[in-house]
Amino acid sequence: MSENPAVSTPIVRVSTLELFFDLVFVFTITQLTATLADHLTFATLGNVILILAVVWWMYAGYAWLTNAVAPSSTIRRTLLLTGMAGFLVMALAIPEAFGQYGWLFGASYLVVNVVHAALFAQAGPAAAAAMRRLGPLNLTSALLVLIGGLVPDPFRHLCWLAAPALQIATPYLHRLDLYVVNAGHFVERHGLVVIVAIGESIVSIGAGFAGVHLDGGAILVAVLGMCIAYYLWWIYFAGDDARSERVLARTEGPLRRARLAIRGWGYAHYPMLLGIVVLSVGIKKTVGHAFEGLHWEYAIALAGGVALYQLGHAWFVGMLGLPGWPHRVIAALAVLATIPLGHLVAIAQLAAIPLIMAAAAIIEDVPRVRRTGATEISTFGRTPGTAE
Repeated sequence: MSENPAVSTPIVRVSTLELFFDLVFVFTITQLTATLADHLTFATLGNVILILAVVWWMYAGYAWLTNAVAPSSTIRRTLLLTGMAGFLVMALAIPEAFGQYGWLFGASYLVVNVVHAALFAQAGPAAAAAMRRLGPLNLTSALLVLIGGLVPDPFRHLCWLAAPALQIATPYLHRLDLYVVNAGHFVERHGLVVIVAIGESIVSIGAGFAGVHLDGGAILVAVLGMCIAYYLWWIYFAGDDARSERVLARTEGPLRRARLAIRGWGYAHYPMLLGIVVLSVGIKKTVGHAFEGLHWEYAIALAGGVALYQLGHAWFVGMLGLPGWPHRVIAALAVLATIPLGHLVAIAQLAAIPLIMAAAAIIEDVPRVRRTGATEISTFGRTPGTAE
């Protein structure tokens, strides 16, 4: 069998400037969490879903960008800084993105799109050719968001709905085979934004402790919240990140690899990030009320955020043909079953969720550990150079 050329692609690692960019992007996660926590209603949740959709689309666009064009020159770094400024202003405008600062969010989003197109045009003839189709599509989406910030409802929400709808259709409206996806850099970049988002959820939860008396209940909430965040890390990073990189690297053909990159790291990662936002809201609402019953919406947010994350990762590993997706689906259903428990007493639900996540992770890992242990024992007991 001939070696897949994609596997031998030179390794390109994520730069510190890209990590800096990710930190600015994740501020949008913080703002979305605060916005939803202030008004936990279906209307606000719908707005958060729409905002995260358009913001995530352009974050992914910049991940593809730096996968093709390293920020290695002063001009490129300056343009990337301009894009970061656009993301920062967008994040600041999020609480009123459907109100008085809708125009500001839309204008900043347009700047982010223009910078993205300008940078991508420098990625070589193939990328420039792709950008001639992708650029107008992205700019159309950005203009829809900007128009949505200037017009009243119901036209505002119609524009906001049209923007992500166009973005979902965009990969099918231009040539994906013109992009070259460097698997190592691509997977590492998305893994970093997930871990930063999980870390930011801890910061967001910690902010909810301002002015709260640190009694036993408050400390227990903090520790259990961290345990849930730990198992979010476990689900994503305890081996599946490395396996997913190998799958992407071995996917033959630029078109197939690009489609897998969009579906796996674009679409499937969206519910994971949304889950982090919703979970953070649920945990924040338990602060100061550990031994009280939660309102139904807060108990649903606490369990629903974890379930969204698990289902998103189940979709991700299933799409890549990796094992483990049934464990995540079953765990998500079990977590949702804790909602009545939270309505009775918050701390009971907060304790049950990490126990369920730990049990699912251990059950999934036991067969692998047994296989690894058997291999190690067999290898250890064999004399080098002899047959068994």
